[in-house]
Amino acid sequence: MPTDSAKSFRETALVSGLISSEQIEETVQRLHSASIRRTVSDEDLAAALVDRKILTQYQADQLRKGLTKLTLGPYVITDWIGQGGMGQVFKAEHNFMGRQVAIKVLPLQRSTPEAITRFMREIRMQAQLDHPCLVRAYDAGQDGNVHYLVTEYVPGTDLRRLIRAKRHLTQYHAATIVSHAARGLEYAHSKDLCHRDVKPGNILVTPEGQAKVSDLGLADFMNEASSAGASGKIVGTIDYLAPEQIRDPLDVSPLWDIYSLGCTFYYALTGKVPFPGGSVQDKARRHRDEPPLHPHRFNPDIDRDLVDVIAEMMEKNPEKRIQSAGEIVARLEPWVSDTRQFELNQTMQPAWQPPPPVYANGGHLNDTEAGSNAYEVSTDDSPSHTSQSTEQSLFASQDTQAIQSPSSSRLLFQPRQTRRERQLTIALLVGLPLSAILGAIVTYIALAAR
Repeated sequence: MPTDSAKSFRETALVSGLISSEQIEETVQRLHSASIRRTVSDEDLAAALVDRKILTQYQADQLRKGLTKLTLGPYVITDWIGQGGMGQVFKAEHNFMGRQVAIKVLPLQRSTPEAITRFMREIRMQAQLDHPCLVRAYDAGQDGNVHYLVTEYVPGTDLRRLIRAKRHLTQYHAATIVSHAARGLEYAHSKDLCHRDVKPGNILVTPEGQAKVSDLGLADFMNEASSAGASGKIVGTIDYLAPEQIRDPLDVSPLWDIYSLGCTFYYALTGKVPFPGGSVQDKARRHRDEPPLHPHRFNPDIDRDLVDVIAEMMEKNPEKRIQSAGEIVARLEPWVSDTRQFELNQTMQPAWQPPPPVYANGGHLNDTEAGSNAYEVSTDDSPSHTSQSTEQSLFASQDTQAIQSPSSSRLLFQPRQTRRERQLTIALLVGLPLSAILGAIVTYIALAAR
């Protein structure tokens, strides 16, 4: 006779509808045949069902906890992927078609009637899009009081995790990914859809190196406030926000996405966000008023022409910025190769998996992407003491020629210090005090000789 524990697991499995009594009995018989033990434990039965691929490990774990609700509409939940900007994300399979999908379950606190109406409207627009560089939206539905979105399942990782694993990407790898993302955005823009939250975490990369933009059209819904866009709050992630997006969050433009993709490109090539450290208010001011540090400071191997592309994508004046995602694709062509192989095996993780922890003693302190948020940023243009003291202490001695955009004489990147200039700086710091000492000695000897 099976133990009470095994009976409990059997009952839970049967209630879930994931398995039949015949499959359970057949598995128990196999275990009896392979062992002299007369009883089958809960753990052994679950493990055997996983080995036979009747259940996934995630399903078996949930059933052992007594959880039987492992379906959403016609979809069977097979695994937990992670926590995304919209809520929890699961891997699932259509009950009849067998297609693997990703399901994003919307948080109950955001499932107000107004939010759901807007969400369904945006999903209907997104469902009309079909492009290899966009994560496809397949379906949306409701199961009880749970609303969910069904999208294409993308194996691999997101760009944020990929960069963290490698510190930064080569210019060829980064240009290829950004070019793919730009192709997807170009298609979306042609359909009058703006993303509004382009960032590394929203660009998924497959093991084959194909990049896909995710969460298109969902930036407004993913904010804490259900009416963030309508209320004039800033929608997006502060490290990647365009200056005009901060000034007027109601005047939506595809140029926002181009600036955000430029910030993403900068991060991919340097491993640093354009404006690390500081508060939300401070970052917003720096996006509006300050140039970021020169990319060569963190990665000297970037071609100058590629630096120019980043500079024009991150141009603060939208009229002087690269004007279309298609232009980005054309400009990046010299660095893009479809046949180039990139080593992704060491970083292959399910898409949307939670990022590694951030450690205060180094870790990923420069990457402050923390999901979409609705911000209320002051329009006060007074300087921030935090950023001033930081920048002055690090870069006050840098007076080399600045990188300038072909379309603007304005400084786009803070200049970097060359090796010779660093040597001169050290020589001055060391040499001047010694000269003063020697001068004092000579003066003393001369006076003493009189």
